[in-house]
Amino acid sequence: MNNRRNFIKKTTALTMGVSVISSASNPLQAMHKTKQEINGINIVGPKKGYTPEIGTLVSMMNWMRTTMLRPVYGMSTRDLDYLHDENANSVGAMLMHLVATERFYQENTFENNAHFEPGEKADQMYRAASNLGDAGRATFKGKELNYYLDKLEACREFSLKELAKYDDSWLEKVDTQFWGSPTNNYCKWFHVVEHESNHNGQIKFLKSRLHSNS
Repeated sequence: MNNRRNFIKKTTALTMGVSVISSASNPLQAMHKTKQEINGINIVGPKKGYTPEIGTLVSMMNWMRTTMLRPVYGMSTRDLDYLHDENANSVGAMLMHLVATERFYQENTFENNAHFEPGEKADQMYRAASNLGDAGRATFKGKELNYYLDKLEACREFSLKELAKYDDSWLEKVDTQFWGSPTNNYCKWFHVVEHESNHNGQIKFLKSRLHSNS
């Protein structure tokens, strides 16, 4: 019995030792596996295909976009065109305003001033979306939800494709003239996230008034 107990103890100790050595010899693989297992829209952090800080920014962009779109799903053209008063902006116009704002930061930060949708007609559309007001009310009406979703998706796909070309040092690049004070690319692109958060509240407000004013 004593010999049997000693054999079991030695075997257990040897097995544990091999396991510890195996984990210690490849800690990066173990960490990578953990990151793969814990993934999803609610995980803010590095993302595959991007440098660590850019990936973290992308995760915030993705989270805010999912949150912002949730209240608009199922909206009819009438809902998207609803004006709370004569000076209000519609949900549809605000969705396009988000596209135009992101388009501005693409133009401002990506090299070669790249375009994903060039042309005078597109420029007029983006001007109306940027300025909103009378131009926005006149331009963005009578359109179905998919029109806005397609514009948002195309714009975001272009952003993600371009962001993958840069590294974290690019995020730190400072524009000394922007907003009247030094502003780096990280701040500019975080503003895209904050901007959607701001209009998310307005969209929810308008949605809450749709039936009360019908």
